[in-house]
Amino acid sequence: MQKLSVFIFLSVIAFASCKKNSGNNCSPVTITAPASEVETLRTYLSDSGITATEDSRGFFYTINNAGSTKPTVCNAVTVSYVGKLSNGIQFDASDNATFDLSSLIVGWQEGIPLIGTGGSITLYLPPSLGYGSAAAGSIPGNSILVFNINLIAVH
Repeated sequence: MQKLSVFIFLSVIAFASCKKNSGNNCSPVTITAPASEVETLRTYLSDSGITATEDSRGFFYTINNAGSTKPTVCNAVTVSYVGKLSNGIQFDASDNATFDLSSLIVGWQEGIPLIGTGGSITLYLPPSLGYGSAAAGSIPGNSILVFNINLIAVH
């Protein structure tokens, strides 16, 4: 019986510590896109007749609705979104998807906190703030990504 009690005690401790350690990495995002990627993105926006705000970290955005409660990278968020390549081909979409913001691509970690619950934003991301130089599924390497995101909830 003593061995069982020790096992249960150690199991509870292990579970509790795993749960604590598996939490969000709440470090601020410090990645900035290279100037060459920013210039390519700027040219894409200009050629497409898109007006967007430039962020100092190298992405562009348009806030369609500011919303209320803003998340931090430490929060989980529930969103509906559509992701497209710069040629307009949709590569992903979801309704009511919940994610830890810290586990998402850098462009989302930096862009989603610009809006609050009920808000919507269009993000224009250079490759280094998206999936980088490697292909990811149907996304070719070095792709400019365009996301239309509605922030449903902050957790």
